[in-house]
Amino acid sequence: MDIASLNAAERYAAFKPATEPKPNTGAGFQNLARDFAETLRAGEETATTAMTGGADPHALVQALAQTELAVEAAVTVRDRVVEAYQEILRMPV
Repeated sequence: MDIASLNAAERYAAFKPATEPKPNTGAGFQNLARDFAETLRAGEETATTAMTGGADPHALVQALAQTELAVEAAVTVRDRVVEAYQEILRMPV
């Protein structure tokens, strides 16, 4: 084994931890999905309570606005992901 390949192996070993994936990379998306589902559930619960006369109209409007904002954000993220995927498909191989 010559010196150049030995140096390359040492440098590769030194930089290998920098390229390894982090263990909790997907935790952010899991939290976002959980928060989205919780917002939808809270909106449905408030709407059901308002239909039976248990919630005031202001709380209903606020819950529906939060739900609408969450859905619009999810649709925007989905559109960006689809757009990025289509852009990758258009790349020449």
